[in-house]
Amino acid sequence: MSARATVAVSALALVLLFAPRAVVAQRFHAEGRFPPRFPPEGLFDRGVTFCRLMYESDRREAGGIGWITDYPYAEINFLTRVSELTTTGVNFESHDLPYYYVVRATDKALFNCPFIMASDIGTGRFSPAEIQSLRDYLLKGGFLWVDDFWGDWAWQQWSEEIGKVLPASEYPIQEVALTDPLFRTLYELNHMPQITSIQFWRRSGGTTTSERGEESKTPHLRAIRDAKGRIMVLMSFNTDIGDAWERETEDIEFFYKFAHDGYALGIDALLHVMSH
Repeated sequence: MSARATVAVSALALVLLFAPRAVVAQRFHAEGRFPPRFPPEGLFDRGVTFCRLMYESDRREAGGIGWITDYPYAEINFLTRVSELTTTGVNFESHDLPYYYVVRATDKALFNCPFIMASDIGTGRFSPAEIQSLRDYLLKGGFLWVDDFWGDWAWQQWSEEIGKVLPASEYPIQEVALTDPLFRTLYELNHMPQITSIQFWRRSGGTTTSERGEESKTPHLRAIRDAKGRIMVLMSFNTDIGDAWERETEDIEFFYKFAHDGYALGIDALLHVMSH
């Protein structure tokens, strides 16, 4: 690891440990209990705003709860850390609450979102109207990050759905190599982290991070790029990056094991996409 990367990693660890704002923000760990927070009517300008994609699920995965997985404290904590660790313009509506919203693919507000994220996406199905709207959003400069989906069934379903939005013949899914500039935008990562949900980690006694056993033993970062190489869709597969953000202060062992990698990858990805 370079000297620059060592300094950056040390700074990240110190800020994660001692920055007070995110500790205040992480008061509850109750995903699935909060109603969707839709954006206001018309245009909204909130700097870097986290938009979570609401979608329909046609089945349920073990440990997943559909679009609401990791909502809302993954976004609250992630944006808070972005504001602390970078000079990115994150606006807060109160001292410890950044702006974040839930959007449907067919909402006009989708096109006001600098990026959208979807968790447990291996259970999702898109309607024809959603397919068209997502295609328009991505081709006009939008960015979608999908996370926390595990195993062969989830990958097959997701690849089918995104193939309807961006046909693989024109927009193939490609592995993001560890040599890609994304992995060293701010923090230098020399591996693709596998982060498990805190519930699975506790049930396993902290002995494994693969939620589907041998089937999901290898984490992947995959992408769909446009003709100029811009990443339109980023896919963190066989890993749950969002739980590193959502659960950062719930368990000190979980924090030390996963928070650094989760935030390093999240910030690297966001800054890379915003600057390309």
